[in-house]
Amino acid sequence: MKNQFFSLSTLLCAALFLASPAYADYLWIEQDGATAKVRAGELAQPLTALPALSDAKVVAAAGKADKAPSHSTAGDHYAFPLAENADARFTAIRAGKDGVLTYFEARFGRHDTKPVNGLELVPTTPGGNAFRLFFKGQAVNASRVNVETSAGWRRILTPAPDGTVGFTPSFPGLYVLEVSAQVNNGNVTLEGKTWKDVRYTATLSFEIPETAAGGADGAK
Repeated sequence: MKNQFFSLSTLLCAALFLASPAYADYLWIEQDGATAKVRAGELAQPLTALPALSDAKVVAAAGKADKAPSHSTAGDHYAFPLAENADARFTAIRAGKDGVLTYFEARFGRHDTKPVNGLELVPTTPGGNAFRLFFKGQAVNASRVNVETSAGWRRILTPAPDGTVGFTPSFPGLYVLEVSAQVNNGNVTLEGKTWKDVRYTATLSFEIPETAAGGADGAK
C-alpha cells in the first residue's frame, strides 16, 4: 500500500505540509497478548529486519506522570508491555542516505481523544470509528488516509467537510490507518546535519474482535 502525502493550507510551526511523492513504509503497533510489537514496512509485507532508526522510544500518554516503559529490540520488531485500558505509542527517526529525514509515529488503540505524537490520528470519541488528524496539537485536514487490515481489506478514506475520516470496520483482525506528510522548509538539525526534506509518517492501529465486526463493505 503506497503512502500518499497530503496538503495543508495552514501554516504550523513555520512548516507548511505540501504534496509529496509516495513513500512506501511505516511503523505500526500490533498486540501479542500483553505485549506491544512495533513492526516496520507495510502490514501486507513487513520487513524481516528493522531498518536503521534512531531515538526509538515508547511515548507516555498525555497527562501521565509515570515514565513510559522501556522497549526491547528483536530482529524484526521492537517490543514493550501494554498498559491495561490505555493506548500505546512509539516513535523513531530515520536519517536516510537519500537526504530524507523521517519521523515515524505509531499509535495502538482508540481510547484517548487527545493527541500526543507530533502527527497523530485521534478518535473523536473513545472507541469510535471517526478520526481527526492533529499536527503538533492542532487539528489539520488530510487529503486522504490509507486503511489496511490483516484480512487484506484496503480502502482510501477521504475526509468529510469537517475534516474527520470515518468507516465501519467490516472484518475482525488488525486495522492500520496511515497518513504521511512532507514539511516544506523543514530545516531540522539533527546531530550536526541540517535536513531540508523532512517527513512524518503516522499510523493508528487497533484490533477488531470477531463479535464486533459488522457490515458487508464498511467503507463510508
